[in-house]
Amino acid sequence: MNTAPLLRMQGVGITARDRGNQRTLVRGVDLTVAAGEAVGLVGESGSGKSMLVRSAMRLLPRHATATGHIDFEGRSVLGFSRRELAAYRARDVALIHQDPRAHTNPLRTIGDFLVEGVVAAKLLSPREARTRACETMASIGITDPEHRLTQYPHQLSGGLLQRMMIVAALLPSPKLLFADEPTTALDVTVQSEVMAILQEQIRERNLGLLFISHDLDLAAAVTDSLAVMYAGTVVEQGATADVHARPLHPYTAGLLACRPSATAVTRLKPIPGRPVSAYEVGSGCAFAARCRFAAEECRTDRPQLRTVEERLVACHRVEEIGARLPEEVRS
Repeated sequence: MNTAPLLRMQGVGITARDRGNQRTLVRGVDLTVAAGEAVGLVGESGSGKSMLVRSAMRLLPRHATATGHIDFEGRSVLGFSRRELAAYRARDVALIHQDPRAHTNPLRTIGDFLVEGVVAAKLLSPREARTRACETMASIGITDPEHRLTQYPHQLSGGLLQRMMIVAALLPSPKLLFADEPTTALDVTVQSEVMAILQEQIRERNLGLLFISHDLDLAAAVTDSLAVMYAGTVVEQGATADVHARPLHPYTAGLLACRPSATAVTRLKPIPGRPVSAYEVGSGCAFAARCRFAAEECRTDRPQLRTVEERLVACHRVEEIGARLPEEVRS
């Protein structure tokens, strides 16, 4: 019996060529996702979240290279042959994109969009694929599925089209879902509906989920564990309830403090400065320039992840400032 997690990433780094220079985009990331587990990957734009997902699917652009270990059920994804890679993408994993309209052909029907992948991979016949598509649509609350198959993307609302992306991802019965900002373009009500659908499918199908978001609150609502990324590295990682209730890294606390409140009118507190990419980081802490707690040690010595209160945190001063961070979020 295979007891390996669905996905294990160890020391994953990503570099890319830019005008003859090698730039670091992701540095030393460790992450695991088990069957039936939802893991959140949170951070601002440019932190390397989407690149990490693309490395796990071997979908990096040609000028980018992944290093380290990426294993699926104990098998090296980076070592897959062309045939193994095609089977992995067709059967084992699926990606739910951020913008459904950018990933559907406006000239083809929803039915064509849903069935072409599983038919091309010879997982189902065209008739079986359409039948299963209708069954899957019905299971996530889409009414009149037969009619939906005949419609075109422009005839569907954003929320309904995103549900179709979920149907397309579920159709080959994958073991692991990658959801890359799947609700960014949706209003709050539709966001909740889409996330409820994902949660239900994870429970019913025992799927693994790697959920990518810049919204820590949203990720906290649907995941079991969280990894917070900044400048291509993980700065805090642990159980979702612990990270959300009592952040230990100043960046995590900053993400929570700058979110709008659903129950009170408060002034937003944005994190000062601008996000930096991994290749811009010097020898010290990547967050030092934006952190009001930064000391000289932070500017000269890069902190490594270490265990603090049963989670991993990359901060030199976490024991000194940890007690003050929840107050930073509330005030």
